[in-house]
This record gives sequence, C-alpha cells and structure tokens, in this order.
Amino acid sequence: MKLYDSVGPNPHVVRMFIAEKGISIPKETVNLMAGENRQEAHLKRNPHGQMPCLELDNGQYLSEIVPICEYLEDKTPNPPLIGKTAEERAETRMWTRRIDLNICEPIANGFRFSQGLPLFQNRIVTVPEAADGLKRIAQDRIHWLDGQMAGKEFVAGKRFTLADILLFCFLAFGAQVGQPINPDYKNIVAWFDRVKARPSAAA
Repeated sequence: MKLYDSVGPNPHVVRMFIAEKGISIPKETVNLMAGENRQEAHLKRNPHGQMPCLELDNGQYLSEIVPICEYLEDKTPNPPLIGKTAEERAETRMWTRRIDLNICEPIANGFRFSQGLPLFQNRIVTVPEAADGLKRIAQDRIHWLDGQMAGKEFVAGKRFTLADILLFCFLAFGAQVGQPINPDYKNIVAWFDRVKARPSAAA
C-alpha cells in the first residue's frame, strides 16, 4: 500500500488512524497548495481531485477518509478503532457520521469560502456568502456535542474510536483557521486535551 498524503485535516485523520493502528505505510506527498492534486496524475488516482488517497496492493485506489479507515480496520483489526462487535461498530459509525456532517463539513467549507477563498475559488464552487452561517452551524453542533460528552472519556464512552480521530483533526484545523474551540465548552476542551496528549495526534 501507499498513502498519497498532503496538508489538511483529511490526510491528518488517516495518518492518525494509521499511527493508532501501529502500522507502517509508505507515503508520497502531493503538493496541495500548488494544485498538484488537480493535475492529471492525481486525477487518475482520484477523479474528485481530493486528498488523501490510498493505493492498495492490487493497484486499486481508495479515497474518502472513512472508507480508507474502514479498509485499514478490516486489514488490521487490532487495536479496534471502529469496533469489535456489530453494536460497537454501529455506535462508532453513528457518531462518525454526526461529527462529519454537522461539524467537519461546516468547519471545512466555512474556511474554504472565507480565509481559504483565494486557494479554492478557482478549484471548486465556492459560496462566500455562506461562510459565516456554516461557521455558526459548526459552533452550534460543537456546543451540542459538549453536552453529550458530559461524564464521557471519549465520544463513544470508554472506547477511543475513529469518531474521536475525525473530531480531533477537524477541531485542531479549525483552531488554525479562525474557528477555535469556545473555552466555555469545558467537556470538549478536556476531551481535546486528552486526545492531543496521544502520540498519534502528532502524525
């Protein structure tokens, strides 16, 4: 396998997942800032032109971070980061989808349509007038999640999962692009610090 890697929160999710698994996968960096991901060589790997992308041993290419992580979980089940049972896997997937749709996407597009506009406006459809609203949606859902995290060590309780990795990478990214965690969200702040202390967070 080979991971086509770049800057950004999406590749960070996969790198952190790989680090938690304790596996080694060769990486090749694609220069996102220079638009290398929109050039023919990468579009053959992922016609959507996004990062990251995982080249499988059979020569097939897999993109989208959740399918990549699910594939790696199937290949290397331990330690389980999605779950050992149908119930655990369903719980992880439920939280992963909630976080992805309600927090990660608004954070990312809020950035792309504002601070990131010079980089993205000629690459994707951008909606600058939506930026502030998207950022408000993300903060509202983080506030909601803060309440859900009361008394919990991780998003799925005692289990550290893909949901935690996804949330951490995007909140860390948000903090770098003008969307910091509200310090009033005490449960999220404490959770973030716990996850940041894990060696994989620096992947």
